[in-house]
Amino acid sequence: MKLHLGRALIVSAFSVIALSATSSTLAQQAASKASSETDLDELTAQWWQWALSIPTLVNPLEDTTGANCMVGQSNPVWFLAGFFNGSAATRSCAVPEGAALFFPVINAINFNTPNVCGQGPASISVKDLRAFSASFIAGASNLSVSVDSQQVTTLKHIKSIVFDVALPGDNVFNALCGGLGTVPPNIYSPAVDDGIYVLLKPLKVGQHSLHFHAENVSQSFVEDITYVLTVVPTESEE
Repeated sequence: MKLHLGRALIVSAFSVIALSATSSTLAQQAASKASSETDLDELTAQWWQWALSIPTLVNPLEDTTGANCMVGQSNPVWFLAGFFNGSAATRSCAVPEGAALFFPVINAINFNTPNVCGQGPASISVKDLRAFSASFIAGASNLSVSVDSQQVTTLKHIKSIVFDVALPGDNVFNALCGGLGTVPPNIYSPAVDDGIYVLLKPLKVGQHSLHFHAENVSQSFVEDITYVLTVVPTESEE
């Protein structure tokens, strides 16, 4: 996926706690409910708020093995991630039974950052932020998603609601903007996202392979992610 910080810093990404039988049911309800465009545009905002709130050292967007796939998970919908600014990775991850899976195949966030990372003191309008994100997604190509070697065709183009993001001091944008401290911890707003997303219903208990791929040739962007997912059974209260 791609991100724009301030005037246009684009980055790429993709991307719960053990659930009881009750929350497993909630996950299925959430997957069903989130099928409407209105719900999905809110879910994309929640995905970014999750991804960007996590310090770089344990951020799933920078994870090469899957060791951090559980960080920050707390909802009946489990978020998966790509790689920040695009790359290839194979990750192993345990997922609780009944958790729906939500992730971007490719996406682009832009948010307002006055006097940070090259942006001047003037704010950037939501209209312009949306245009930055839309421009990147317009160049997306060679999109594919498969589960257990079966192609997934339910890819959705979603434009998020307007939202804000809370960045920690050790955030993933520091490296792009000059080093630690160049993007101070703060609440940044407005933020918008544009992307191609997938919402998968809960997988059966056992091991599964999830693969997704995306490119934007004009931006020299290629992302190729494989998740080896182990769906772990959860016990219900007798």
